[in-house]
Amino acid sequence: MTTYTALTTLPGQAAAEALSDALDDITPQPTGIGTFEIEDGSGTWEVGAYFEERPDIAGLELLAAIHGARPFVVSEVPDTDWVAHVKRELTPVVEGRFFVYGSHDADKIPPDAVPLLIEAAMAFGTGHHGTTQGCLRALDHLAATGIIAGSVADIGCGTAVLAMAAARIWPGVMLASDIDPVAVDVANVNVIANNLEGRVSCILAAGLDHPDLEAAAPFDLVFANILKGPLIELAPELTRRLAPQGHVILSGILNEQAEEVIDVYLSVGNSLIEHQKIGDWTTLTLQKYIKNSV
Repeated sequence: MTTYTALTTLPGQAAAEALSDALDDITPQPTGIGTFEIEDGSGTWEVGAYFEERPDIAGLELLAAIHGARPFVVSEVPDTDWVAHVKRELTPVVEGRFFVYGSHDADKIPPDAVPLLIEAAMAFGTGHHGTTQGCLRALDHLAATGIIAGSVADIGCGTAVLAMAAARIWPGVMLASDIDPVAVDVANVNVIANNLEGRVSCILAAGLDHPDLEAAAPFDLVFANILKGPLIELAPELTRRLAPQGHVILSGILNEQAEEVIDVYLSVGNSLIEHQKIGDWTTLTLQKYIKNSV
């Protein structure tokens, strides 16, 4: 069955949400509507709608004009077995000692690799995005220096690939949290698939707001692969939850946003250890420093 997408952009969250609400009332009605900020610092938002029948082009043009949006781009999406397609397209990811793969590539695991099974149907956090790759690379670099982190939190965990990577190489119980209940369900499935029950605990939480995250602190390492805004907002509390000389690995940061994030984390008591770029994305490794008493 052919489906359709209609996408536009416009400035400001309030305007985007108003357009999203208006889309819900048109005929034919969309089967889904998404609103996302484009993380380029411009304040631009994208609004997308998905239809099972051809949308009303004139109605979309009118809504775009009313809400100050660019004209909708309407596209046909052919009927595709997307899971099979993704399995064909997603090759294993190798970052340092870590080998992230789908079950269709189980026969390709190198004998000396640390394997992490992530099914292709669970697309976010498969390791192919520069942010996830950067975090895995940063983790590998820390471990190579002799760091052993027995208390780890993965904030905004997605598939929990980072918490599972930590559990593969270090002792302890790793916490993986996400604000999205679907992501937490996906994370639990992955933990079971990797035989890491009891080693990775997946919880529903907004940022650090969960009693388990409070009880488990201080952390030797925190991953936060989210976005610039939440990273900056979390900086003081995240640093408070770190053990003395504990590390934090941050990503979800566009290269041009990196200096602002670095400045904030330095100001609350961290030192920059590593700044790496993969494509358009930055990953930062920082360490909480101990203030000298005078």
